Order: sequence, then structure tokens, then C-alpha cells
Amino acid sequence: MKSSFKSNVDVKRRNRIQTFRCILSNQRVSQTELSNRLALSWPTILANVKELLEMGLIQEVGQYQSTGGRKAKAYAPVEDARLAVGLDLTANHVSVVLVNLAGEVLRYKRIKKPFTFDESYLKDLGNLVVEIIREYGRAESVLGVGISLPGIVDNEAGLLRDSHVLNLKDVPLTAFSRHISYPCNFINDANAGGLAEIYGKTSSENLVYLSLSNSVGGAILNQGTLYTGSHLRAGEFGHMTLVIGGKPCYCKKKGCLDAYCNANVLSEQTNGDLGAFFAGLSENNPELKQIWEEYLDYLAVAINNLHMCFDADVIVGGYVGAFLEEYGQSLKGKLENRNTFGLDSSYLKYCKYRLEASAVGAALTQIEEFIATL
Repeated sequence: MKSSFKSNVDVKRRNRIQTFRCILSNQRVSQTELSNRLALSWPTILANVKELLEMGLIQEVGQYQSTGGRKAKAYAPVEDARLAVGLDLTANHVSVVLVNLAGEVLRYKRIKKPFTFDESYLKDLGNLVVEIIREYGRAESVLGVGISLPGIVDNEAGLLRDSHVLNLKDVPLTAFSRHISYPCNFINDANAGGLAEIYGKTSSENLVYLSLSNSVGGAILNQGTLYTGSHLRAGEFGHMTLVIGGKPCYCKKKGCLDAYCNANVLSEQTNGDLGAFFAGLSENNPELKQIWEEYLDYLAVAINNLHMCFDADVIVGGYVGAFLEEYGQSLKGKLENRNTFGLDSSYLKYCKYRLEASAVGAALTQIEEFIATL
């Protein structure tokens, strides 16, 4: 009897979560549309909508035009009913965002702050969280904070196992949150970027996310679930060998993808300013154009390899990914020429979050936890 009751509660919760996600992704929807899209009965949708209204998570926003009978009510999400903060820590910068239930960035800051593992730096993280919440208000709606870290994050053991970027090994994750008064989650930076990109998509989608920032990483999403591997190292695409005996990588090996496709490969041509590199492309600087095409040659090999391995769409993000749609027109042709199964590059997708995907994804871990409890 207990098992049957528990199963019934689980089904109700799952249906309620599905209903909320559908309203969240469609912005304006009727109960009939919800019933059709989710293949749930009218009484189930009616009960779910009533409960979500009582929770303050959705609202009635008018009516649809009549088609002969009673006008159907329209429902929309109350997107800022809950909020979350995301922090992204890098070697030279800290980014902080405030996001709502839809994953929209409401507030954003990026400050130049070289990483130092001391109390002053850690206190500043707490201050940044307080400041961004104070700017927006609604502190009572904040669920918590997600912290994105460049390295192997072992949540089960509560440790940052290894971070070449921050030069840390086996550091307690709580060290980063000791001055933050909200519940905190921790996630690898590239995995966070991948979660941001898949947020709001159907749970059946398989995706590979490739992050091209000052280091190269990525994430593997299997039917909407993050695959982390046997040793929490899945998605370490930056350390796939691209050229045997090639350029040295910061990991002390040679020929890694990171050495050919991290953002510094481009920004070092313009005194560390990546934006200036692409501005130079706009001005048809011949030297920068040659460097860019060579960069895209290597990137095409990497993207094709990922597509061959996973047979899934590849989303390219990170600092360089934000410029690809505008400046990477030749990339699709390079991919088509490498595709064993026909002249197809449609699997290449451009990133949705052009700024601070890792900080957004970290914040969304708090949003996802909340939605899972509905």
C-alpha cells in the first residue's frame, strides 16, 4: 500500500513539473494546449495549474479569442518568483550573474580579479553575491548560489580535486562558500556552460558542448543529463591530442586541442584583447585573417571528431564561440568537407549565452533543484 501511495505521489509530482516546464518554455499557453502538448488529462492539467497558481509560480494573463465556446484562459510563468546567483571563477576574472526561473540574466558583473586562495579573495566573493542581490532586490526570492570552478569538481567528496588553472589540488569546496550566506552548489565551468545551453530544451536531446575560452573544455549531455564519466573527467576535450608532437599545452603534454584552440591563441595577437582581434577581422587585416582561418582548420577537426564520436549536435561556446556565428562562416564548409556521411554541417550550433555561460549554468543548478521539488 505504501509503495502504491509513493508511486502515485511521484507521478503527480512529475506531471506538475512537466506542466510548469511547459508553461515556462511557452510563455503563454492555455490548459487545452498544455493537455495536448503533454498528453495529460484535462483534470490533471486543471489540478496542476491550480497548484502552480497557489504557489505563485504562474499567473493568469488574459484570455484567448473565442472559437465558439467559452474563452480559454491564458497562463504565463512568474519568472522572477525565484532567483539564483551564479559565480564563475577564473585565473584572472570573477563573473557574477542573477538569473530568473527562465534562465534570463537580470544582473551581470565581470571584474578583473586575479585568483588568490586567501581570505580577502573569498570574502570578496561573498560581497559580490550580496551586491548583485541588493541591486535587484527580492532577496527573499533567492534560492541560492551556484559556483563554477575550472577543474575537477567532486561533489560527493566535497573537493575541488584538481585545477591546473587555479593551481589547486584537493581543496574543500566549502572554502569557496564560507563567506556566502546562501546555499551553494559547485560545478565544473565547462559543464556549467553546457547546462546553460541545454536549459529549456527537451529532455530527450543529446548534445555536446565545446567551450573555447582561455582554456578548452566541454560537456556531454545525454538526454538532458550531464555525463561526468567514471572519474569526473568527461568533457576534457581540451586535452584530446590534435597534433602528435605539436605545440606544448599547459598540462605539460604536446599537441592538445587546448594549445591550438583556446582563446589566447587569438587574443595574444592583439595584446590580450579578443574583441580587438575580431575588430581586426572586420577591417580585413590580412595577418589576422590568416591566423583565424588556421584556427578554424584545427577547430573543424575537433568539432568533426566530436560529432563522429557522439553522433549529436555540437554547440560551440566560450569566449571564441560568442563570435563564431558572425565571423566563422567558413567553418561550415570545412566541416562539410570532413564529414564522412555527406556534405552536412547542420549539427554545428552556435551558443545561446554569449556572455558568462558558466556563471549562468552554475546558477541554474539551484533553479533545477527547486523545480525538481515541485
